[in-house]
Amino acid sequence: MSTAASRRPLRRRRTVIAATTAAVALTLGLTATGCDAVNKALDCVQTADSIADSVTDLQQAVENAANDPTQTQESLTSIENNLDKIGDKTDNADVDKAVDHLRQAVANVRTAVKNGDNTPDVSPVTDAAGELTKVCTP
Repeated sequence: MSTAASRRPLRRRRTVIAATTAAVALTLGLTATGCDAVNKALDCVQTADSIADSVTDLQQAVENAANDPTQTQESLTSIENNLDKIGDKTDNADVDKAVDHLRQAVANVRTAVKNGDNTPDVSPVTDAAGELTKVCTP
């Protein structure tokens, strides 16, 4: 699969995230109630977008692992840092579950790399990131 083709699903997710963010911002402007919930949702959406970027970076790092194997570790660390941000800002059970799934998928890739796999399967990370994007969408 070409690099451009592999980025299309993530671009589509980013477009959905941007549209959702705009809708939530409009809702925020129309109502004064539930501002904390809307702010938490916006934080979740923004962090999920950052995670989507990190997942794209991870996919590219795995594709280029022969050139620079440290990129994979850096991408995994970036995803973990963003997961920490979401965990600090939400009390939603579905978001917590999605964060746990993504955290486990990242840990599995990290273990595979540690065990010598220079091209680990990152599809569980991609799937878990998609799950997180869905639950962050209000």
